[in-house]
Amino acid sequence: MTDNSILPRAYGPSVLTATMRTVPEDFQVDELPAFEPSGEGEHLLLTIRKRGANTAFIAKRLAQWAGVPEMAVSYAGLKDRHAVTTQRFSVHLPKRVAPDLQALQSDELQVVASSWHNRKLQRGALAGNRFTLVLRDVEGDVQAIDRRLAQIAERGIPNWFGEQRFGRCGGNIAAALAMFGGRRVRKEQRSLLLSAARSDLFNRVLAQRVAREDWDKPLDGEVWMLAGSRSVFGPEPWSDALAERLARFDIHPSGPLWGAGESRTQGEAAEVERTALADDTALALRQGLEQAGLKQERRALRLRPQGLAFAWLEPAVLQLGFALPAGCYATAVLHELGETVQAEAPAASVDPPAS
Repeated sequence: MTDNSILPRAYGPSVLTATMRTVPEDFQVDELPAFEPSGEGEHLLLTIRKRGANTAFIAKRLAQWAGVPEMAVSYAGLKDRHAVTTQRFSVHLPKRVAPDLQALQSDELQVVASSWHNRKLQRGALAGNRFTLVLRDVEGDVQAIDRRLAQIAERGIPNWFGEQRFGRCGGNIAAALAMFGGRRVRKEQRSLLLSAARSDLFNRVLAQRVAREDWDKPLDGEVWMLAGSRSVFGPEPWSDALAERLARFDIHPSGPLWGAGESRTQGEAAEVERTALADDTALALRQGLEQAGLKQERRALRLRPQGLAFAWLEPAVLQLGFALPAGCYATAVLHELGETVQAEAPAASVDPPAS
């Protein structure tokens, strides 16, 4: 399930084809911060707006500017190169002396804000991301597109891991299988491949639930995830209270992030997962993740974009705006609309969207 083109759609066939990323400004991402700077400490917290540059490149440039090792520069999440993005970085400066910020300014990098903070910026330390996307050369019935967007806003979408997670042409899954078979890889690549393997298994289960049309409905033996957290509970008997919480998006059905240990699902929910993960490739990925020491975790099967808004800038130009929690993919929203073609080839590195 590494190819988005074969993933099922929750609301039926595609309603549009379009081109995306004609220019970097067509794909704008702004991090939603998880905390306010403390105003003290020896970590310089920088909010940077970048254009046409990936996160690692900016981090290296910050290290050169500050005269510190690259390991002294941290960021909450990776952001794509072919975009205009705003994100935080921290630079460890024990003497609390920062070089001239003006020396950083360029066409591809602008410092939006700076403040001192008492801790290094940790990976995942963001509330989410706000996206502003422009689709061009849109073909499709306008009323059908508008209806599909209204459905997404009301009911949400399947919470797919995006194709970015799987590398060029899905090659990370083959690389993960080779690693599990004994091939040695670098530490940072190992982490990437473990994540890709887990993501593939999750997408397999979610695809099964979407095909069954119960990706946002309860099954017997369901394990529930609390919205906005990693906390799970259940299984427990279906009740009016659970139905009310499901309807207001306080809880979501969940799928496996595979690892060692027993899955909490029971009954029909467990059977769906077993069926989805029964082929030889899935079994090899499961065994590899278990032997790598990862533990069973869960991820919500359902996602509702926050503040979804759209506007037709021209007859064939559609602008979308929405926010997603950390770890969720804008491409999952686009997938429910239809087929989008990249005007520019994406970067070779894997940049998860909202982490």
